[in-house]
Amino acid sequence: MKQTYRAIAGLIALGVLVQAGAIAAGWFTALHDVDNGLVIDKNYDGNAFHGIHAFVGFNVMPLLGLILLIVSFFAAKSVPGARKWAGIVFGLIVLQVALALFAFSVPALGALHGINALAVLATAVRASMLTREARPARAGTGGAFDVPRQASGSSAPEASRPVS
Repeated sequence: MKQTYRAIAGLIALGVLVQAGAIAAGWFTALHDVDNGLVIDKNYDGNAFHGIHAFVGFNVMPLLGLILLIVSFFAAKSVPGARKWAGIVFGLIVLQVALALFAFSVPALGALHGINALAVLATAVRASMLTREARPARAGTGGAFDVPRQASGSSAPEASRPVS
């Protein structure tokens, strides 16, 4: 389950990159088309890149977020914080969809839509990083994981240390 959790979190992070690329390509294509005589008005439905952005954003990303949340319950024993971070990722994806819908009425929300996309990316990467190997919890730490101690002394070979 650990690898499934990692893969789905990674797919969500990749999905954010696909979304950013699709919307950028969509608007640069629209601007190019305007330069060639296209009129953008209330009847404009966008281009193929806008369609990709809409499909991935309204279908693929929420589905991946829900799958990550479900998988997190099975991966919780081997991935510390799996449920919490999956919940955060899923919540941010739901917020992302809501911001997209409301931004058509309140265009300034479009800025929050872009900022929240970065939060989805960051939390998905964080969720993926939870799958790294960790030291087992010590008794009496409430499930907290040990942090490796810093090495003391010099890491230089004995022969290169200064003579005292």
